[in-house]
Amino acid sequence: MVYFEFFLTFANYKHHYIKKMKQDKRNKKDMSRRDFLKRLGYGAASAIVLTAFKPFSQWTDEERLSAAENKMTYRMQNGTGEQISLLGFGMMRLPNDQEEVNELVDYAIEHGVNYFDTAPMYMGGASEVLTGNALSRHPRDRYYVATKMSNQNKRLWPIEEAKALYYQSFERLKVDYIDYYLLHSIGGGGDGVEALQGRFIENGLLDFLLGERQAGRIRHLGFSYHGDVRAFDWLLDRNDQYHWDFVQIQMNFIDWRHAAGGRKKDADAEYLYNKCKKLGIQCVVMEPLRGGALGKLQGEQVERLKALRPDDSPARWSLRWVGSHTNILTALSGMNRMEHLKENVETFSPLDPCTESENTLLADIADVMSGFPTIPCTTCAYCMPCPYGVDIPGNFAYYNEAVNAHILPLPAPDAADYASRKQQFAEGLNRALPDKATWARACQDCEECLSKCPQQIRIPNQMARIVETLRRR
Repeated sequence: MVYFEFFLTFANYKHHYIKKMKQDKRNKKDMSRRDFLKRLGYGAASAIVLTAFKPFSQWTDEERLSAAENKMTYRMQNGTGEQISLLGFGMMRLPNDQEEVNELVDYAIEHGVNYFDTAPMYMGGASEVLTGNALSRHPRDRYYVATKMSNQNKRLWPIEEAKALYYQSFERLKVDYIDYYLLHSIGGGGDGVEALQGRFIENGLLDFLLGERQAGRIRHLGFSYHGDVRAFDWLLDRNDQYHWDFVQIQMNFIDWRHAAGGRKKDADAEYLYNKCKKLGIQCVVMEPLRGGALGKLQGEQVERLKALRPDDSPARWSLRWVGSHTNILTALSGMNRMEHLKENVETFSPLDPCTESENTLLADIADVMSGFPTIPCTTCAYCMPCPYGVDIPGNFAYYNEAVNAHILPLPAPDAADYASRKQQFAEGLNRALPDKATWARACQDCEECLSKCPQQIRIPNQMARIVETLRRR
């Protein structure tokens, strides 16, 4: 097994200088790589840490060799032999600085991450540009890039407009083929089969994309699902016709059985995953941390996790849970800070799958948390900008934080701790959103945001809920 893991890892580092240096190191009797590090006072793992904040161009041969010997876990793409890193890099929330993005991408690639996911609409188009600039500095066979047909929010897209969006992605990403291409946000905003027909079927767009796959300009074709399960079922029920290579779903230990939240058109991740698995279609996972919320667990739930694995963060628990499912090709994490990238790389290098008892614990925590009156927002910001200046994801993120910290729900007004908890909620909101013009009270119930929300959240209703909390006597 050790040799097999090494083979999968080393296959991603085919440069001749690494092979040659590795052989040279083995032939040296006076100082092995580990002896060299010991004399410097570092352990084997520290060779990787040394590279974290250093530009790739300044890495020493020793550091590059250490990176090449990482133990990233890979999954094989069905029918291709391609080895995809189980940790995928989600490029939706990148820092808007090319040098910072370059550093993150360099570190990721040199530590085994080879799947990078973006879309034309991310960061107003900047994500594809930043991603393309960073990746194009590396050999093309060292990374797989995914992007999407982001033709949302229109009943019918003329085929020429859609093609222009498609070709634009090639230019921004600086590639002549796209490894993974997705129909973006199927079922999003409550859209069902009718919207799917208008976006992809009636205009001939899906036929065009199937032709592009056949021509090799798209290597793998799939779709991302965001809400109305009827659209999900419609596409998978026609798999004999379309032959989907992968499907991207939202999956984490909460959404496994508590995603629907009473929304009849939605479906839990357990259903989505199992239907794909039954058809032999691998899943790409988005929101494994549920917009970062599962990395911020507090109180009793964290104590229960620490009792079993004292050194593991809640984020590591969540990622391990996702990666433990065998039909997952890669799990996307939006890593815009080096410390997050490093921790996630360590989590998957190699993956330590969850045990049966650990799965039971996480299921129990999910059951408890599903009883909290949280708002199922993943902070994707598809609802933004608000015409009245409301920071919709910011308000929801703080509200959920207050629920998880047991500040909310507020007790009865005559309770001894009512006033202090209400004040704590208001002060926390002020810290989270210093500009009061962005608070929920600015919402005018215009409903412009409703059709944009992949989670089908009744946003004006939830804003009123926050306002009412602040107004209570």
